[in-house]
Amino acid sequence: MLTLSLRFAGGISWERTRRLAEPSAHEDDLRQLAYQLMDAAGLQRGRLTGLVLRGEDLVDAGQVAEQIRLDGARKSRLVAEQAADRIRAKFGDRAIGPADVFRRGS
Repeated sequence: MLTLSLRFAGGISWERTRRLAEPSAHEDDLRQLAYQLMDAAGLQRGRLTGLVLRGEDLVDAGQVAEQIRLDGARKSRLVAEQAADRIRAKFGDRAIGPADVFRRGS
C-alpha cells in the first residue's frame, strides 16, 4: 500500500492511499502506483512545500507467490529488473542505475 501526502503553502494538506491490485515483488509496479497517486493529486500551480510517499504492509519478495503472466513486455522488464538486482548485489548500489544520472569519471 502506498500513501502520498502533500503539503501546500498556507497549511493545506492532501493525502491519498492506493493498494496494488495483487502482491508484487517488482519496483515497476510500485512506481506506476506512485505515478497514479501523483496524477490523482492534479498538481498544476499549487505551491508544494512538502511531499511524502510512504509504503506500508510490505513483505519480503520471497514470501509472495508469483502469478504466471502471458505479457511478454512485462516479463522482459521483470527479467531486466532481476539482472539489475544481481549486479547491485555483486558490485554495490551505485553500479547500475538510470542512464540520465550517469556521470563520466575524470
